[in-house]
This record gives sequence, C-alpha cells and structure tokens, in this order.
Amino acid sequence: MPPLTQTLEQLRAEISENAGWVATADGRLIGAIRAVQDDEVLLIGRIAIAPDMQGEGVGRALLKAAENGSTASESELFTGSLSEANIRLYESCGYVEARRVAQDDGTEQVFLRKNLRT
Repeated sequence: MPPLTQTLEQLRAEISENAGWVATADGRLIGAIRAVQDDEVLLIGRIAIAPDMQGEGVGRALLKAAENGSTASESELFTGSLSEANIRLYESCGYVEARRVAQDDGTEQVFLRKNLRT
C-alpha cells in the first residue's frame, strides 16, 4: 500500500498535486484528507483520522469539505474490503459501491461513488 511504502519525496509530490483539508482540535491535527479533480470526478485520496477521534464525525466533516470544495459532478474513493467501518461511513455519507478489484492477498479494493450535483 502506498501510504506504508512511499518515500518522503513521493509524499511531497503527492501533496503538491492534490487539494487537502485538515481538522484540528485545540491546536492538534486530528484528521486530514486529500483529493484531486479529474474532469468531472473528484478523486478522494487519503483520509486519516487520529485513532482517538474516530467515530466523532471528523471523517464525515472532511469528506463534506472536499466535496464542497470541488466543482466535480461526482466523487470516487476506495478502501479495502476488510475496512468495514470505512465502508459503513462512506455509505452513510451517500457513497454507493461501484466496483471491486481483487488483490493478490485475497482481499479487494472497494470503489464507491457519489453524485455531488443533482
């Protein structure tokens, strides 16, 4: 997985090419999200929430900020098939499973999409 293997140089390049939002509480970074717009699709990248803040609405707020900061007509993100809490969160935010891609380890990447403009 890229978040576990990318170099600092690769991370810097990724940050410079993507939009990003952060959530803070009392001066502490508690969440971050990255996204890039590709024509009419907002591609949501990494979403990271501090473990002690998960379930507090931080991820939901960051998703909303990224969606509102885009002119795209739809949004796409993905997570691993074993990340059931992530899938539940995304579905509760209006995302619908679009496809699954098998991985070599027996898991799947689950891609979800959401219409942003009606």
